[in-house]
Amino acid sequence: MADAGRVQAQLAWAGLEEGAARLRLSGSWTLAADKPDLPAVWRSLTDKPAQLVLQVEALDAWDSSLLALLRRLQRLADEQGVALVCRDLPEGVERLLQMAALPSGQVADELPPRPDPVTRVGLLALQVQDAVVNACTFGGEVILALGRLLQGRARMRSGDFWAALQQCGPGALPIVALIATLVGLILAFVGAAQLQAFGAQLYIANMVAIGMTREMGALMTAVIMAGRTGAAYAAELGSMQANEEIDALKTFGFPPLEFLVLPRLLALLVSMPLLCVFADALGILGGFVIGSGLFDISAPLYLNQSLEMLSLTDFLLGVFKSLVFAVLIGLIGCHYGLACGRNAQAVGQATTRAVVSIIVALVVSDALITLICTQLGI
Repeated sequence: MADAGRVQAQLAWAGLEEGAARLRLSGSWTLAADKPDLPAVWRSLTDKPAQLVLQVEALDAWDSSLLALLRRLQRLADEQGVALVCRDLPEGVERLLQMAALPSGQVADELPPRPDPVTRVGLLALQVQDAVVNACTFGGEVILALGRLLQGRARMRSGDFWAALQQCGPGALPIVALIATLVGLILAFVGAAQLQAFGAQLYIANMVAIGMTREMGALMTAVIMAGRTGAAYAAELGSMQANEEIDALKTFGFPPLEFLVLPRLLALLVSMPLLCVFADALGILGGFVIGSGLFDISAPLYLNQSLEMLSLTDFLLGVFKSLVFAVLIGLIGCHYGLACGRNAQAVGQATTRAVVSIIVALVVSDALITLICTQLGI
């Protein structure tokens, strides 16, 4: 219904002015007002001049209807090759028209030139340098936070520690049990295929016990925790960073490293050795299933053979590796979470980078520890 007491929207030709057609606009251009048919008005001018002047006179009220009219009029003028000139538009209309025309009229920015190989190497070196500096800074801050914790001055809640321990400890038992048992089965299958040719199936117990306690138990548990817990740490802290919750903690005087990182890191340090021992036991059990089921090795014989082959050094080496892996998972996951950007895409990228970096760090550190132990004769 038209607005009561207001002049209705009017659009009419007003003759020629210095060779340009003059189109007069007046009245009330609102959603509620009755408006003339622009295509009909446009067709009423049979001879289209080179220029069209839109003159705004006695405009009573306007809203988005006026902007829509101007956009349609501009398109009609462009189709006919007519230059459109608008006069006496209300304040702000020209700026709104430019904003409305930006998505369809903007020209794609030219892509920056691809740098040469030397430049790319230099940029990569700078990125590596920044990553190393940030990692060292973060590690140093965590060490200082641990020092304050030992002195009893850290701002860490015990409830956060127990919640993190529940998440990365008992909550991870089912998946660790499944993977460890299957890894033990696989080791036994691989060993049996070779040992059977020499009639030495009994030594399946030796291979599975050594492989699980020294390498596979700690490593497979760490890989599981990297995808399960490391990714969760990065996503949780990244979401808090995106939602400005970490900024709020800093504003209220709560250090994020002590309040968020320490509980998660300590929970991993407590749970990882226990999960490693749990994985070792189930891996040996998986090897026993193959040894007893396919090669008729009795349980006492299999157990005695495993215990005779194992030593305290093998067991402690696996536990030591699990502690190293726990530190890497906690530090890398929390580091990428705190360094996350402030949008959903940044959270996903931080989570992906955290998991990839953790797995690479696990494999590299495991290789280094194994190499050192080999050189030392351990």
